[in-house]
Amino acid sequence: MLRVCLTVTLLVSSVLASADQTDQRLDGLFVQLRSTEDPELGAVLTGEIWDIWRHTDNKVAAKLMEQGTHAMALEHYDDALVVLDEVVKTAPEYAEGWNTRATVLYLMGDYSASAVDVRRTLALEPRHFGAWSGLGLIYMHVGDERAALEAFAKALEWNPHLHGSRHNLEMIKKHLQEQII
Repeated sequence: MLRVCLTVTLLVSSVLASADQTDQRLDGLFVQLRSTEDPELGAVLTGEIWDIWRHTDNKVAAKLMEQGTHAMALEHYDDALVVLDEVVKTAPEYAEGWNTRATVLYLMGDYSASAVDVRRTLALEPRHFGAWSGLGLIYMHVGDERAALEAFAKALEWNPHLHGSRHNLEMIKKHLQEQII
């Protein structure tokens, strides 16, 4: 019952406040996310954080993000990149614009450019567990396991409910231990 009341309260308050990585609600959500051992509540809190990060009060950037994520979902990465270039030009302080463009660049195989955008995301929102996880994937892809390990650990520091990051972290640890032996 407490979870339901908490979620309803957070959802109602989200309608009343502007949102992006500067939203004041994020502090409380991160405290809860990092302290709960309940996977269901962890999933709810993770979703609420993503919802806040995705929102921007910049109407032009919001419309462009909608178009860019739609193109990305259709695997039209070139089109998505063109639109997301406009997002970061229109709203350079909007962390999720950079993160989404980083994702498209990763999917296109441009790991260097993707890493640049991830770092910009993290400069704007150091708690962005999705960006940390993405950085881990980039490092894995280019063969820098130690850097990948650090990035996944940072993602899990902010969100201990990331199963993919935990799996990748454990896999890398095991591989590094096998190299020592």
